[in-house]
Order: sequence, then C-alpha cells, then structure tokens
Amino acid sequence: MAEYLSPGVYVEEFDSGPAPMQGVGTSTAGFVGLAEKGPVSGAPVFVSSASDFTRKFGGYLQQSEFGEYRYLAHAVSHFFANGGARAFVMRVAPPDAAVAGLKCGDLSFQAKNPGAWGNKIVVTLSPASKAKTQILADEGEGKYAFKNAADFNVGDVVVLENGSSQEYGVIAAVEGSNVTLEKPFESAQVVDQALLPKVTVRTCEMTVEVKCEDAVETYDNVSFNITTPNFIEKLMAKSELVDVSAAHNTEAVAPIDLVRTAAGCDKETVKLQLSGGLNGTAAALTDGDFIGVDKGPGSRTGIQAFLDNSDVSLMAVPGITAPNVQLSLVAHCENLGSRFAVLDMPKDAKSVSELMEHRNIVDSDYCAMYHPWLEVYDPLDKRNTFIPPSGSVLGIYARSDNTRGVHKAPANETVAKCTGLSVTYNNAEQDMLNPNGVNLIRRFPGQGIRVWGARTASSKPLWKYVNVRRLFIFLEESIKANTNWVVFEPNDELLWIRVRRTIEVFLEGVWKSGALAGSTAADAFFVNIGSATMTQDDIDNGRLICVIGVAPVKPAEFVIFRLTQKTGE
Repeated sequence: MAEYLSPGVYVEEFDSGPAPMQGVGTSTAGFVGLAEKGPVSGAPVFVSSASDFTRKFGGYLQQSEFGEYRYLAHAVSHFFANGGARAFVMRVAPPDAAVAGLKCGDLSFQAKNPGAWGNKIVVTLSPASKAKTQILADEGEGKYAFKNAADFNVGDVVVLENGSSQEYGVIAAVEGSNVTLEKPFESAQVVDQALLPKVTVRTCEMTVEVKCEDAVETYDNVSFNITTPNFIEKLMAKSELVDVSAAHNTEAVAPIDLVRTAAGCDKETVKLQLSGGLNGTAAALTDGDFIGVDKGPGSRTGIQAFLDNSDVSLMAVPGITAPNVQLSLVAHCENLGSRFAVLDMPKDAKSVSELMEHRNIVDSDYCAMYHPWLEVYDPLDKRNTFIPPSGSVLGIYARSDNTRGVHKAPANETVAKCTGLSVTYNNAEQDMLNPNGVNLIRRFPGQGIRVWGARTASSKPLWKYVNVRRLFIFLEESIKANTNWVVFEPNDELLWIRVRRTIEVFLEGVWKSGALAGSTAADAFFVNIGSATMTQDDIDNGRLICVIGVAPVKPAEFVIFRLTQKTGE
C-alpha cells in the first residue's frame, strides 16, 4: 500500500480482469543425425531453411560412406519443402571422426568440429599495423614522446622505420603521449619532427583470413600481445570455422615474422592449410551416439541436447529405426510432456507382420509411426533414391498447424517433392495396420501421394489420434507459459476468479477456432477452481489447483454414406 503524507490527488494502477494469453508454437521441429559438419555437443543449432542447413551443417552425405545413417540432410530439406519453417538440428559424428588442425610454432588452428570438411580450411596471414606515428623527442632510457600514442599498448611490438632500415622494440609503459620501451632504440636517428617524416614508428600486427569454400572470415590487426583486446585468441573467439591457440609474445619480433620462421616461408603472406580431419566410419556408430549423454548444460549430445530447448515441439531421428534410439526419443518426449515424436519404420519392412513387429516395440501417445519410405530426387547422386518419411511428415505437421490449426489431423495431406513409394499397400493391408497405429502413406489416382493415417502408437483409446495428443500439448504448454504471474500471489478468491476467467477466455478462443467440440462454450470446456478443487490443507501448503476439461474435436476418419433406394408411393 502506498504511503500518502501530503494532501493531493493520487492515481494508482492495478491489474484486473483476465490476463491475456497467447498460444505457444507447435510447428518447430528438432532433428538428430549425421551431417558433414557442425557442433556435436552443446545447444542444438537453429536453421530457417534448407540453404541455412547447408551453410551450417554441409550438404548431402554419400551412400557409400554413411549408408543408412545419411538421411539428416534429406529429412531437413523435405521438412522445409513440405511447409516447415523452423527447425533445430543436433549433429552426431562417429566416434572415430577427427578434427582438422595445424600447428605453426606456438600458433595453432583447429576446426570447430570433427570431419573432413576441416581439411578445406585455409588460413592466410599477412602483415598489418593498427597505429603509426612519429617520435618528437627522445627523453632518454628508452622513453620517447610520440606525436600520437592513442593506439599504442603495453606489450605491443613496434618497429622504427627509416627508409629500408628497421629496428624492433616492445612497449613497457604508456603515459599520455610518452611511450617507454623495454630497451631503447639503437638507431642513430629516432626523432623526426618534420611534417612528412621519414622516420616513423608503428605497431606490428597481422591480418588473418580464414576461408572454407564460400565462407570467409577476416580479422584485422591481430597480435600476440595477450594484454590487448586484439590478442589473436580473443579476437578470433567468435570464429565459426576455427578455434585458435597462441602464446604471448615477449620478443621484439613482428608476429608475421614468427609465423614465417615457424612455417619456413619467406613470402610476405603466409598460407596454411588444415589437415587431419576425418569423417569417421559408419561402422563405429552405436545407438548411444544418437541417444547422447547428459554432461550438463553446454555439454549434452544427441537427443539429450534438446533437454534445455523450449522451442521444439516435434522430434525425429531420420532413418534411425533401432529400438533403443526410438524408445529413448519417445521417453524424451514423454518426460518433457511438451513434444511429439515421428518415428520411421525399417526400409526393408514390407509385410504386415514385419511392420507390426516393429510397431509393437513402443506403446505411447507421444509418438506416431509412418511408412513406407519416399522416393525422391537425390541432388548428390543425380538420381532417385528412397528416404525415410519423418522429415516430410514433420513438414506436413507444420503446414497443417499453420494453415488449419494443431487440432486438424495431419492426414489426407499431399507429400511434396515425392515421386513414389518404396512399397505400395492396398486397403486390406491398411485395414490391419491402421487400427494398430501404423500410418501409411499412399498414392491415389489423380490425388498424388498422401499421408493416409493420423494415429498415435498408443493402446489407449482416448489418445489414439495424433491431433488430440498434440492439441493437449498445445493447451498445457500455453496455460503453463501464460500463468507464471500467478506464482506467489495471495491464494484467495480474487486470484481464483482471475485465473478462471483468464483460462476461460483463452479456451473460448480455442473453441471458436474449431479445436473444441460443442455448440456452446459450456459444451466445449469447463474451468473449476476454488473450494471444489482445493482443501484448506492445499491452501496452507501453497497449492493452487485448477481443474480444466475440454472436448477435443476428433477427425472424421471413416466417412460413411448410407444409400437406399427411394421407391415411388
């Protein structure tokens, strides 16, 4: 309560009525798989398009080198082709993959992450200077009055130049325009007060260019002086291509000369190429590489890297059908309760019995299985190939969410950039697979190739539809994200009324969008909070309990028209 001490008119603001609520996103996908380059631990990387993925993770992988593990690039490309707009990617690399690098004296460069891509990195170093001036007076004992000492720092290597004559020194102190060297210059002429001096003094730095194919990074005025902001490790810490390690230079030698000596090069510009990078072998991969390990924030790998990501609502490990990996992905989604997994089935599984054998490894309403694999054009091999459907299906999920809403079953939707299927199934086979949660992708005359199923891999009748589970994820996460303001508020009737009204307004909007069944709002949902949902013990222990019920719309999975003859009377 404000304190009023002097007479006057006071205006106070206070919150009343329902707090505005905004629904969370439902179409951001998370992918785990092998790529040409990219980080293998830490936070998943955001990509906004197929070209963005190529820039950050490289292109398509060779069938001969990576076989069944090569489908991440295809999946991400077809995710965007089918309507996806946002994705996060976590790269997996074989344990025997190696990082490219080079060592030149006390200077070393290492590619940011493992893979043969690092062997394409070329580092070019050339002389540079961040400051140049003239000496106006020799104060003795290595102390000089510079005309302008603004960009001269303690520890900098400087060179006194008089025509072709050069003498090097190291700065020990800078006080205003007075600069003291560790050792005085020995040259006969140091001072030059002319308007256009012949004797000058400048700092010694380098320009470093790091190039990998079309990616180029340039760093100006790099030094080996650890005390300055332009020390090579500090300046190049932001590099997306390399990590740099260097020793502090205390010698009166220009940095570029140290590099030339170590590299055995007498040219003005030194070019160095990284080597030793290896992609690793597919045979070295295990299920654990995709499942990942949780070593804490910034050190997680595989699926575990998505633990701290609050944006992703859809997940896939394209083409990886190993039960251990798929069960770990489903458990990840179930434990978080905020995302849904799309699982591929083995490419070679064709018969109903083979598909059912794989289907029975999991029972969860937080995932769905799709088959068969899709025939698409492979830009790398310049011919058609078969890829797992998960990337395309996630794109269709995103497209359906953005055009119709998360309540719409992501089925009877065309698959873009798909020319065929690895297996063609008929109605009789789908009659056996559909009730068991195997969603088929089928071709229909004049309608193209379509996703023809919308069931989860769950044995629970209430959660058998993909859109119902995903609608509840949307509702739960939206309510959770928009009610943080309630925490630590006084747990009284005024709060209960406001919470109830806030959620009712949100659910009314959801109902009007067509996501909830019922001709009236009362038929579509209810929100109970108060003495009917909480005891005094709950209140005394800081618990506010709100019970919400909604009636989700169900898809018209079986459209039945009953016809009879109309006879004349």
